[in-house]
Amino acid sequence: MGNWVVNHWFPAVVIAAWLGLNVFLFVYYFLLFDRDKKFYYTRVLLGSALAWARASAKCLNFNSMLILLPVCRNLLSFLRGTCSCCRRTMRKQLDHNLTFHKLVAYAIALFTAVHIIAHLCNFEWYNDSQQAADGSLSSILSNLHQDEESNKWLNPIHTNSTTPAYVTFTTIPGLTGVIITVALILMVTSSMEFIRRSYFEVFWYTHHLFIIYFAGLVIHGIAGLVRGQTAESLNKHNPEHCVQDPTHWGRNNTDSHCEEPEFGSIPAESWKWVLTPILLYVFERFLRFWRSRQRVVVTKAVVHPSKVLELQMHKKGFSMEVGQYIFINCPSVSRLEWHPFTLTSAPEEDFFSVHIRAAGDWTENLIDTFQQQKPKTPRIEVDGPFGTASEDVFQYEVAMLVGAGIGVTPFASVLKSVWYKFQHADQRLKTKKIYFYWLCRDTGAFAWFNDLLASLEQEMEESGKTGFLNYRLFLTGWDNSIAGQAAFNFDNDTDVVTGLKQKTSFGRPMWSNEFSAVATAHPRSVVGVFLCGPQALAKSLQNCCHQYSSLDPRKVKFYFNKENF
Repeated sequence: MGNWVVNHWFPAVVIAAWLGLNVFLFVYYFLLFDRDKKFYYTRVLLGSALAWARASAKCLNFNSMLILLPVCRNLLSFLRGTCSCCRRTMRKQLDHNLTFHKLVAYAIALFTAVHIIAHLCNFEWYNDSQQAADGSLSSILSNLHQDEESNKWLNPIHTNSTTPAYVTFTTIPGLTGVIITVALILMVTSSMEFIRRSYFEVFWYTHHLFIIYFAGLVIHGIAGLVRGQTAESLNKHNPEHCVQDPTHWGRNNTDSHCEEPEFGSIPAESWKWVLTPILLYVFERFLRFWRSRQRVVVTKAVVHPSKVLELQMHKKGFSMEVGQYIFINCPSVSRLEWHPFTLTSAPEEDFFSVHIRAAGDWTENLIDTFQQQKPKTPRIEVDGPFGTASEDVFQYEVAMLVGAGIGVTPFASVLKSVWYKFQHADQRLKTKKIYFYWLCRDTGAFAWFNDLLASLEQEMEESGKTGFLNYRLFLTGWDNSIAGQAAFNFDNDTDVVTGLKQKTSFGRPMWSNEFSAVATAHPRSVVGVFLCGPQALAKSLQNCCHQYSSLDPRKVKFYFNKENF
């Protein structure tokens, strides 16, 4: 329970605050438009649909203000650096940026649906009021000031031949509303997990429709089709009093407080909500562009087994921390596409590196490009580095590192840095023990990482710290011949699969056993659990963190951290 409080309480507070603000805004503006005297006659025509439309619009503005902030990578890196002296539970919240981004997007989709449905009803009721010729109050209101050029009308449908569809596609609010909705539908549908993983380019390009979304949002309310009574008119016409006798409104009325009501548009406010985050995001993109134009020299390019491309690069002024990631663009593959990759180099090295596995059209084309253009290397552009949860690995006394397949990359950086710290006898290293788990489907995936693990084994033996690193390699996909060969050579000093002293295990780890052993070995330690891998594995590890953390604050605690980018 203690771990659940640590890992979930603060995110729950953030989400509760966000939900609370949404509820407050919706209720506040719903009651405002449902009760305000200014909209008395508007409600006569539209009923409660007015309040539904306007309240959802305010919540749309609020969430549109938030949607860009979680994807401002430089802002998050700045905040992470600013919070470096804060408690780890505070810094960890920055790792939930994409989750929050998705929640805000779902809220935008929900309030957009409410807004559209309410306005569809509004258009129908506007049309019904215009068509009515029965002398009812709604008919009188619809005909007020229709023949004047004073722009004091209430009903935007001015003739019986005007249809709601005509208003939708010939007015600024109607047309921008259609454009915004189409852009939003495309962005939401292309963000589905299946499309994002299988057709990343579709996700990438359609997501840039956010430019159209914000442009449409800013100008959506300019024309002001939905109107309310002006302040000046309210002084001459009290709707609660004058509504009793609408046939006597006008200059000849003996009651000076029942002049014909005059109406004005509601000022557009969306730009006030989104201006600051848009400026922040523009600055963010400018900073990304400026950094990406700085020259990158590829000093080494190697294609490892399992079609993994290793790139070692140098860039003037580049500085990194363990576990950080960069975005890479290769203009010869695509001028517009940028993809994130975790750095596999250590801060102590004079270069930075990434390992790229073929996992889609872009990565396959990139690897093919490097293979075909030897000895000349294609031009690479780099943006970053940016912070992740793995930056905090050395803040823990004990660390459990779990990598699945190419998900081992952030921990390559960590283990390399450990190797350098051992070489230089760095006394600032707080971490006393590292448990490293690597899960792979095929034996070839181990090849590029073997040299690092072998170097670590040798360095720890020479420094007398053989117990510092406990690593386990798990082969999750194998055939009988591999298993038989491993069993036959089990008594050898080195593993038949990897050539390392640590034997390869076949199958998946029993995480309950692993966590129980760590908890027993470190009964009073703070253990950081770091994962770069699939969501199903994340759920299992998170449950184990919860299960094996002690309620006693003086005893073992497991903190779960997952790579998100």
